[in-house]
Amino acid sequence: MNALPPARRLRIAIIGGGFSGAAVAWHLARTNRPERLSISVIEPRSALGGGLAYSSEEPSHRVNVPAIRMSMAPEDPQHFARWLAGSGEIERDPDALWKNGDVFPRRRVFGRYVAEHLAPWLDSGAIRHVEAQATQVIREANGAAWTVQTSAGPVAADIVVLAATHPLPAIPTPLASLAEAPGFIADPYAPSALAGIGPEAWVLIVGSGLTSADMVAELDRRGHRGRILALSRRGLRSRGHPDIRHEPFGDFASAPATSALGLLKNIRGTLAAAQAARVNWQSVFDQLRLQGPALWAALSPPERARLVRQLRVFWDVHRFRIAPQVAAVLDRRQTDGAFDTIAARLVASNDEGESLAVSFQRRGQTRIETARFDAVINTTGPAHGQALQSNPALLSLTEAGLIRADTYGLGIETSLDSLAIGSDAKPVAGLFVAGPLARGTFGELMGLPEVARHAQRVAAEITGLFDTLPSAEPVGANAGSVAVAR
Repeated sequence: MNALPPARRLRIAIIGGGFSGAAVAWHLARTNRPERLSISVIEPRSALGGGLAYSSEEPSHRVNVPAIRMSMAPEDPQHFARWLAGSGEIERDPDALWKNGDVFPRRRVFGRYVAEHLAPWLDSGAIRHVEAQATQVIREANGAAWTVQTSAGPVAADIVVLAATHPLPAIPTPLASLAEAPGFIADPYAPSALAGIGPEAWVLIVGSGLTSADMVAELDRRGHRGRILALSRRGLRSRGHPDIRHEPFGDFASAPATSALGLLKNIRGTLAAAQAARVNWQSVFDQLRLQGPALWAALSPPERARLVRQLRVFWDVHRFRIAPQVAAVLDRRQTDGAFDTIAARLVASNDEGESLAVSFQRRGQTRIETARFDAVINTTGPAHGQALQSNPALLSLTEAGLIRADTYGLGIETSLDSLAIGSDAKPVAGLFVAGPLARGTFGELMGLPEVARHAQRVAAEITGLFDTLPSAEPVGANAGSVAVAR
């Protein structure tokens, strides 16, 4: 009697173990038999699921949407809320419960939720945590397999998923002279980044979005009582949540606009209708968010570029809202004269030793002003346009012609089935992109609900390949030779 050939498992290497990568791994593990695949998540942090967004230990850093709208499982919107109710976290942090009944827990709590749901799969070996930095991705000569070089050794794979973390903010050119100054903070989320700022320090925050608001809240929590100035080109502060939530309002998808101007007109008309119906503006933007993929798909590439160039900043401050606890800090400090936001452009800077001199020109004025600050915090937002150069694994793929930047400077160009597009304008088999780096193709892919849906979609695309891709790993073998795996 002839022996049966050994069963094979599909080897999947996921680069990045923040929420995007962790969610792809979780969906793959829970929807497939463990003997069918081997999942390696390459992430230098000690725990999977937190990433940049949900690893912060700072108590003032809270999730930006109510817990009831956060979930790893798109088909089960209450997934996180149920876990949170039984976790004891609300009892330990009563400030998380806002006066309208919504809960905005600390961000690390959501990271804990993701990690706990991954734990059974890690314990069983269905998912392996390669606690290392991916440094290079190589496609084998036959085009059917990959090797991911990491700081802990190589990981062999049949499929690679790019779920890299957000790149750090780029330092604005006028601030380049401050890059090495002790009072300049280039990475605002680095551990204890703000610890050296004194309670009476005059602080400049470059940027006025979500990260800027986080910095004000953290400084306040640390006992800072000095002046804080937030500066951005348009001086727009992130908006807050309504006291009373309504259902999403409007319909933008039935007859989607085909131009950025047409979309703007539709939004303004819907906002007017919402006001007449006594529905808050947030409900209009909730509908825009839900229908975002259809709206983005209806726009031509030139109109998408126009939308990103001219309207993105307005979208960001209305779409990405701050937790009410954070908004309350900003409002209080503004009322007290300890916080202000201005619209201005940076002109120049100089490290004067005891202070950091920054010159800027307010919007609508010709005069150049120079102010001297004790600290300058850079919160200009992730430098997505530089991601392919700043991340060594992505750089190696770029140099090999296996990925390229999207037209809009948002990340990596992908196909509609989330495969990376190579320099030859063709999809690269076995190379997927998950999370925000794919938003040039899908539009809205920064909020957690959208990222969760996309992770589920990428997992489904990979599952569909099981019968078409040859696997090189017999059941029971490890996913490559890895020095450190958890």
